[in-house]
Amino acid sequence: MAKTREIRRRIRSIEKTRQITKTMEMIATSKLKRASDRVAAARPYAQRLAEVIGRLLDPELRERYPLLRQPVQQRRAAVILLTSNRGQAGAFNVNLTRETRTLLARLRQEGVEPELHVVGRKGIAFFRFHKVPAALTRTDITDRPTAADASSLVEPLVARFEAGEIDAVHVVYAQYRSALFTPPAVLTVLPIPEPADQQGGRALNYILSPSADEILNRLLPLYVRNMVYRALVETAAAEQGARRTAMKNATDNAGDVLDTLRRKYNRLRQAVITQEIAEIVGGAAALE
Repeated sequence: MAKTREIRRRIRSIEKTRQITKTMEMIATSKLKRASDRVAAARPYAQRLAEVIGRLLDPELRERYPLLRQPVQQRRAAVILLTSNRGQAGAFNVNLTRETRTLLARLRQEGVEPELHVVGRKGIAFFRFHKVPAALTRTDITDRPTAADASSLVEPLVARFEAGEIDAVHVVYAQYRSALFTPPAVLTVLPIPEPADQQGGRALNYILSPSADEILNRLLPLYVRNMVYRALVETAAAEQGARRTAMKNATDNAGDVLDTLRRKYNRLRQAVITQEIAEIVGGAAALE
């Protein structure tokens, strides 16, 4: 009977755990829908903005705009890691930190001094445990990032890039391709890459009003901010997708464990009942 009581306690405990994981799965599903909508809204804008800037770029403008400079040799680079503030998302944060360590090692091999900026408690805890210093740590960016969050994160780095203090800015984030597939990726924000030729490259002519200088003066900071904002919203959506998948797997596993425990409990209970019947029959036979 002691074994059956222990199994009943385990069954009740796992049932409560399954209720929690099921609830968390439903919450993540709800948040994932809103996060994926933000990703779908951000992608076309970012693509069109990159196309416009690509059409306006000119070697003469690169000489006049510090933000457009292309360092001949990179000496120092900023690496922004985007992780989550909460766990229970499977290997989501592990994949991001592994990708960051790979990037840091590659930059050092190339003779570039990396400067780490970490967003999210999970990334901060990981690199603090491994005694890797971070130039900046932030935990105030939630799973609903805004353009203001992106501005506050990248504007100081933009100013340092223009001043020549750093030569590149890389962002390690999670690409949101589907709820089941959120691979880590590295996005180079600065220097602004050379645009790929489209429809004959610069053969297209535009009538610009105001001038290209004024347009670039407004669009370049917006372009850089939008790149970071897109990385933030994709990471937020990927986090919810990973959490939903992790909680669904936990719920399914809890159901499998419950089935096993119930079968074991029924077998033990059946054995006890059989033993009791045998004892009753044996006692009746002895009385005869």
